Amino acid sequence: MEELKILPIWFWILLVAALIAQSTWLFIDARKRDSMPWLWGIWGLIQIPMPLAFYFLFVRSGWFRRGRRKEEK
Repeated sequence: MEELKILPIWFWILLVAALIAQSTWLFIDARKRDSMPWLWGIWGLIQIPMPLAFYFLFVRSGWFRRGRRKEEK
């Protein structure tokens, strides 16, 4: 636990800002694509950068399809 006391305050501020930015972007983009926005948003608040990597892999690449319109079927 001594290592955590050594980290400067700007590191924590930067980390929180990055987590909030990632979570917000994931939520907004997942909502546009109708692909579980709350899941992506909450997961984006917990850690970085794995939610972003998985989002690009599954949602943006098209591996994970949800909310298809009737015309597309």
